[in-house]
Amino acid sequence: MTETTGKKKLPAVVERFILHWGDMGDEWGVNRSVSQIHGLLYLAEAPMTAEDIAETLGMARSNVSNSIKELLAWGLIRRVPILGDRRDHFEAETDIWEVAARIAAGRKEREIDPAIDALRACVSDAADDPTISPVASKRLKEMLAFTELVDRWYTQMLNVPRPRLVALIKLGEKIVSFLPAGKSK
Repeated sequence: MTETTGKKKLPAVVERFILHWGDMGDEWGVNRSVSQIHGLLYLAEAPMTAEDIAETLGMARSNVSNSIKELLAWGLIRRVPILGDRRDHFEAETDIWEVAARIAAGRKEREIDPAIDALRACVSDAADDPTISPVASKRLKEMLAFTELVDRWYTQMLNVPRPRLVALIKLGEKIVSFLPAGKSK
């Protein structure tokens, strides 16, 4: 955490979680501060102001403000009015399934959808371009088919009720035993 002021003392487990959540976010291409703020709000017992967040994490207030805007855009936190206090207070979505769904939807919108558009354009253009080798054309088609398959699977999973989705996930490798054997890679 970038310390700019004296930060509030957090329980060791909470601090470890916030630091780990920040590291995980960083690995996924999310700003570390954004992830740390999300981690703090996720574990917080009550809504927090930006000032509280900055003081608790020892972050610059401007960094907190920008991070809050990003978390609001992802739908991972929300503003909460507090009677008698004009300041904005924030709380995180705490239903972990909803958090995962919102992150997946955001990543699909920002990454998968544009990738499919680009791959479709490349496959189309490659079909009319005699300078494109058959190998390159085949690989573009395979990548497009794979990406579209994953996209269709994601869309199907959105319609599966949560209890059935949990059961499906828990089945794990048991499902594989019912599928016909194929070549392993």
